[in-house]
Amino acid sequence: MSILVLADLHEGQLAGATAHVVAAAKAIGGDIDVLVAGEGVQAAAEAAAKLDGVSKVRVADNAVYAHQLAEPMGALLVELADGYTHVLASASTTGKNVLPRLAALKDVSQLSDVLAVDSADTFKRPIYAGNAIATVKSDDALKVITVRTTGFDAVGDGGSATIEAVDTVVDNAQSSFVKQELAESDRPELGGAKVVISGGRGMGNGENFKLLDGIADKLGAAIGASRAAVDAGFVPNDMQVGQTGKIVAPELYIAVGISGAIQHLAGMKDSKVIVAINKDDEAPIFQVADYGLVGDLFEILPELEGKL
Repeated sequence: MSILVLADLHEGQLAGATAHVVAAAKAIGGDIDVLVAGEGVQAAAEAAAKLDGVSKVRVADNAVYAHQLAEPMGALLVELADGYTHVLASASTTGKNVLPRLAALKDVSQLSDVLAVDSADTFKRPIYAGNAIATVKSDDALKVITVRTTGFDAVGDGGSATIEAVDTVVDNAQSSFVKQELAESDRPELGGAKVVISGGRGMGNGENFKLLDGIADKLGAAIGASRAAVDAGFVPNDMQVGQTGKIVAPELYIAVGISGAIQHLAGMKDSKVIVAINKDDEAPIFQVADYGLVGDLFEILPELEGKL
């Protein structure tokens, strides 16, 4: 068996999600190659070569891949996929954008959000907002898989894979990059943070989210939100944690004023330690919390910050 992992890039650098996808590839077994596609990505390729278990890093360095648009990336993967039994990517924006295109062009099914490997052709993935886990088997010659990174511990460094250039340059007349607007923050990126503190509708309004800032600063935490808080306009949607937002699994997750709707739980219930603060002692969030604090968040948060 041979596996191709599409590397996640963030501002031209190798993103942490890649190490989790390589871990999933190791669980499948076989030779693991990593594809680093972008523009000016030599540093990312060198970082990928150090990942444990990687045999070879293939580098497609060209302006056409600069923003990892689905059309050129899909065409590139079609050119490379014939030599592999599996193609894996993280269930990130890029993975969800590119791999369905590869699957369609190769006329195979895609397995999405895989969180466990039973064998080379059998996998587990969540359904019904994570309320059930489906075991799915693929008979396709090529398995196209997006990986829920929270289901696999990242591999370490220590590898010394070879690096080779990919000469394939595809044409792309179908799409063009216009612009991107990035929210700038000194805090850790939400998807990869070790500590996350999230606010819900109980915060009352967007101004009250500032009550989370001091605690987040002291814990080195990212700040998230429930969909209810996002829909109410308290905070932007890139802060949303849940089934239709970001899936997180930090070492510590603090839920403040969040009732715990199933859609939110689907995005954070794999966290190592969950702390819930809510004035409703029957809120569903307490069913998954390791520690629960029943009380008024407007009194508890300043006191918590003071204790920290």
